[in-house]
Amino acid sequence: MYRRILSLFLCIITLISTTLSVSAEEPPKETELYAKSAVLMDADSGRILYEKNGHEAMANASTTKILTCILALENCDLNSQVTVSQNAASQPKVHLGMREGQIFYLKDLLYGLMLESYNDCAVAIAEHIAGSTEGFADMMNEKAKEIGCEDSYFITPNGLDKKDDGGFHHTTASDLAKIMRYCIKDSAKVSEFLEITRTGQYSFSDVAGTSSYSCYNHNAFLQMMDGALTGKTGFTGTAGYCYIGALERDGRTYIVALLACGWPNNKTYKWSDTKKLMTYGIENYRKEDPAQKKWDDARLVPIEVCGGQSTAIGGTASVLPVVGDYSGCRGLLLKEGEEVGIKYEISDRLYAPVKKGDFIGKISYVLGNEVLGECCVVAGDDVEKIDFAWCVRQVLALLWLV
Repeated sequence: MYRRILSLFLCIITLISTTLSVSAEEPPKETELYAKSAVLMDADSGRILYEKNGHEAMANASTTKILTCILALENCDLNSQVTVSQNAASQPKVHLGMREGQIFYLKDLLYGLMLESYNDCAVAIAEHIAGSTEGFADMMNEKAKEIGCEDSYFITPNGLDKKDDGGFHHTTASDLAKIMRYCIKDSAKVSEFLEITRTGQYSFSDVAGTSSYSCYNHNAFLQMMDGALTGKTGFTGTAGYCYIGALERDGRTYIVALLACGWPNNKTYKWSDTKKLMTYGIENYRKEDPAQKKWDDARLVPIEVCGGQSTAIGGTASVLPVVGDYSGCRGLLLKEGEEVGIKYEISDRLYAPVKKGDFIGKISYVLGNEVLGECCVVAGDDVEKIDFAWCVRQVLALLWLV
């Protein structure tokens, strides 16, 4: 009860302080953020809109649990039964207080994991899925690599600080944002992830029905801003206060990742930084579809095919380029002054034979040096290579004309 009252009090204080904050027309200065590492990401494109030491490897505490949760959802039946090991039961606070030999449904433990951030739930889940925390760590690191993380190394499923021969348990704000993006955009279990992490209160019992439990969501951000979508807090003595959260408004989805955002007694710093970065994103970025920017048809002129059979007597063989389907991000957040450019990379000369549909170049949609999407350019016709029979036909055609 004390924890619930304290959490509610902190939430009210944060709401008052953030309501008094001013608009954010300019990106926050690094000195204006409490977090040592921070990232604001466009969740649709994956583009980083703002960062402060965003690629610095740091301990990330219980924000790790978003990866544990999505792996559990993707790899196991929610109704499967989890038997608690001595290792899981011995995990430090914050914990559910499970006992060795107790049996739970996986679904219930996921609520304990994400709402209350129970460390014993994380270990029980990991051991259930992979047989051991070491095996689950291998799954975590493999998934992080698959997502595109560049500097992350996971050892524990709950985010508790730990070192081994491979290094220390860590990620970066950029990588953490990528993991959240995967959880809310790309995973086949997006809806299940959001349902769990958005739930305010949840009650359950063990399979035997001998013990009952209630969980309360400690993510104050869900009541802080319109469109708040999901999030996960974290804290260890090494990591400090950490947070990963997402917001969706007017078809735009933002992700904020914060690492080392204060230490006791500065628990509310993470809410201040989150509100500041989200407000900056909302007030300064519009959504555009790069593919709506039309290419210049004048650039799509017939291309000479050297050694190719021409259709006209004495003519030059050529092929007309045809633009294929667009592949790339459909929604992109741009701020005032940013414009999508078009880069043409199309062959100016081809060599016979050429088959209809052959790749002959591409049209890229770019923002600075970043490629947002591409359209393949292909040959619109077949052009055969000059051979003896074609030469004979050309000679006969000339003689006929004479």
